[in-house]
Amino acid sequence: MSKKRIGVVVLALALLAAGWRWFGRATEVDDAAHPTAGDTVIAAVVKVERGPMDSTLTIAGEFKPFQEVEVHAKVAGYIRKIYVDVGDHVKQGQTLAILEVPELAAQLGGADAAVRRAKEEIRQEQGDVQRAQSAHAAAHSMYARMKQASEQQKGLLAQQELDDAEAKDLETEAQVASAQAALSAAEQQVEVSAANQKQYSAMSGYTRIVAPFTGVVTLRYADTGSLVAAGTSSSTQAIPVVRIAEVSKLRLVLPIPESLAAQIHLGDPVNVRVQALEQEIAGKVSRFADSLDLETRTMQTEIDFDNRQGRLMPGMYAETRLVLARRPNTLSLPLEAVTQSAGTATVLVVTPESTVVERQITLGLEGKSRVEVLSGLIEGDRVVVGNRGRFRDGEKVEPKEVAPHALAGGAS
Repeated sequence: MSKKRIGVVVLALALLAAGWRWFGRATEVDDAAHPTAGDTVIAAVVKVERGPMDSTLTIAGEFKPFQEVEVHAKVAGYIRKIYVDVGDHVKQGQTLAILEVPELAAQLGGADAAVRRAKEEIRQEQGDVQRAQSAHAAAHSMYARMKQASEQQKGLLAQQELDDAEAKDLETEAQVASAQAALSAAEQQVEVSAANQKQYSAMSGYTRIVAPFTGVVTLRYADTGSLVAAGTSSSTQAIPVVRIAEVSKLRLVLPIPESLAAQIHLGDPVNVRVQALEQEIAGKVSRFADSLDLETRTMQTEIDFDNRQGRLMPGMYAETRLVLARRPNTLSLPLEAVTQSAGTATVLVVTPESTVVERQITLGLEGKSRVEVLSGLIEGDRVVVGNRGRFRDGEKVEPKEVAPHALAGGAS
């Protein structure tokens, strides 16, 4: 036999031996996975129990000031004096800065002068009215006497004289009406001047910039001598003087997902874990937007916290556990025991005869580690937890009960 044939034979024998070893191992694995009728598979089971259960949402939120505003100047001018800086606590109505507005002072002085001039004109017109009324009274009396004498004695007075007296009477009456009209115009001018004076006086009051509420100065934009534009001006980008935030009370803002927005109610309990302080604070839902943000598809929800002691700071993040629903006594089982597919839920129930039976159930409220059972199970039923793929419907098992607290996630 040639060397070439001997090599082929040796190679074939080696391949045959390797295949035989692989077949033996596969058989051993298959036998281990499917024990014989004499062997019993151990199945970890838990009992379906009744007890309290919560449906919670854990979401991150950010603390924000209860109020925050950038304080602008109502009128344009130079800052003559600024009294606050970053970090200063201010009271409502406290003066923050004083503006220097020379042209406004001149306008106010002109308005004061206009009011005084209008009042002088009123006094002058009142004198003209009195003179006109006196002249009319004299002319009217003369005309009345002449008319009476002419009626008593015909021909005593010429008709021309009587007509002249009547014309004089009517003329002085018209002068009275003209003087009264001039007096009314002067009074209206006083009102106009007084309105201008009030406007400039109010604008002058805006040179004193005050705090709109009690808070802390978080930013200062201007210094002494800075020129600031009026905050009402639309032609320029007006720079604010300071920014003030109310931090004695904070809002925790939470973005609630669209799928859970309908479950939010006022007063829902909240547990907040502030990681920076390693503290947990209890609170309640104070308000929610009742509408979704079209970009994020979330609903803004807020919880108010008293911060008069200054423990919290705006911008801090917190992990919030929001209780969406609570059941005081409900039938539930661990999530690990349930298989959900195509809208249906099933469990493997171990019967009193230690036989595995697959059963369809109806689920309700879902918690962190447990789920509510609405139908399909009763209290005390034993269900398989863990690897369900190891068991077949109708298979005999040896149930081994596992305590609920031994499963991951606790019992909530």
